[in-house]
Amino acid sequence: MSNSQYSQYSQDETYGTHPPYEPFDALGPFEAYDPSPEHDGFDGFDGPDGLDGWDVHSAPTLPYGTTHAAYAPYDPYGAVAEDTYRPAYETAESLVPRQSTPETTGPVGRPGAGGRAARRRRGRSGDRPDTSVRRLLPRALVVAFLAGGTTAFVAEDKAVELTVDGEPRELHTFADDVGELLAEEGVEIGAHDMITPAPGAEIGHGDEIAVHYGRPVRLTLDGHRQEVWTTARTVEGALRQLGVRAEGAYLSAARSQAIGRAGLALDVRTERSVTVMADGRARTVRTNAATVGEAVRAAGVTLRGQDTTSVPPDSFPRDGQTVTVLRITGGKETREEEIPFEVRRVEDPTVFQGTEVVEQAGEPGLRRVTYSLRTVNGVRQKPRRIRTELVREPTARLVKVGTKPMPTSVQGADHLDWNGLAVCESGGDPGAVDPSGTYGGLYQFDTGTWHSLGGSGRPQDAPAAEQTYRAKKLYTRRGTGPWPHCGARLHG
Repeated sequence: MSNSQYSQYSQDETYGTHPPYEPFDALGPFEAYDPSPEHDGFDGFDGPDGLDGWDVHSAPTLPYGTTHAAYAPYDPYGAVAEDTYRPAYETAESLVPRQSTPETTGPVGRPGAGGRAARRRRGRSGDRPDTSVRRLLPRALVVAFLAGGTTAFVAEDKAVELTVDGEPRELHTFADDVGELLAEEGVEIGAHDMITPAPGAEIGHGDEIAVHYGRPVRLTLDGHRQEVWTTARTVEGALRQLGVRAEGAYLSAARSQAIGRAGLALDVRTERSVTVMADGRARTVRTNAATVGEAVRAAGVTLRGQDTTSVPPDSFPRDGQTVTVLRITGGKETREEEIPFEVRRVEDPTVFQGTEVVEQAGEPGLRRVTYSLRTVNGVRQKPRRIRTELVREPTARLVKVGTKPMPTSVQGADHLDWNGLAVCESGGDPGAVDPSGTYGGLYQFDTGTWHSLGGSGRPQDAPAAEQTYRAKKLYTRRGTGPWPHCGARLHG
């Protein structure tokens, strides 16, 4: 058998000094190659190593552990040591039998025991080391190196399953970790993608690697908007991954709808429990309505006219919320209301201090007001003003305020007992008024007399000093006549 893949090996032998195909024969000259079948040996050539016809170009490949005299280890003392090593897993039947050398007979036309190969074997076996070992050792090293490289090559090749976004494929790789494998396969990874196992994990034979791409979802959940990411490829998977309770919920997209890499917008309204109070009854419903008004209608309650709810009808209903229906009746009412006038006070130096004179009487204005009247669930509410119309402007009151100093002395009347007269007439009260309303003040003036003395307004409204001053003037004119019952008090 020819080991042709190694037949080109031509380096110098480590243990010999001659070229590999021209061995030195110490027993005689080298014989020429004879291809005739009658020549002894394996290929008709008497080799110098004692094996008839075996050269390095046609050297058979023997199984591991096979022993032969030509392969015996080198013994520096000239002896051939027997190789007794046997791997535990090999049996005698699995080994190639050792080649035997004919000693008594040979091929037709050749002497049996007198062949040169046999003589050389006998002559060399005890007087020099076997040169075949020296020629085969470098080749064995090359074979071992190539066999070891092939084994390492096969060991580094790993069969794995790569699933990218749900699409599996079988492949072989020399990558050391997941990240290197993804780079070799051109799989780009984003910040929201999920890789199992992690990109830094080592790869072994038979491993399964999965890549799940992230997808943006513009989610409106029960009225709250947010943007989330999911690796699910369907709406149902995204809801499950995001932990959204989908039983009884309203979905703007079918659960089976696929989610592309660009994502999608999804509106979800979960099922909630809402209690509606209307007309003395409570109705509890489970609904995924978008507004309170829809929840009220789902409870079988109809709003009519001005009816409304305790919370805005267009607001989002919360789980466990109680909504009260307000039955409203009402109308409009118009009323005329008086507008108060203002009082303007003007100082007048011709009027004694403490005296005020009404120059112009005030007059109130008039306005017409329209109110909205409501009755909520039978209870009348406070009227609400909805419109105002001016009918008449008010007229201000003008009052003169005296700034002139009040005189206190009247010749011929200062020495009298005015205090005694005042006590007798009014009990000493400047604001006193008799039961008929005709007379007033300390000295019980009637209005006509008061005005004739220079007074203004009513005497009981004037200061006490002015009343005494006017009384003195009246005394100088008429004496004690104006006070028929108490006039005598002036003289003690």
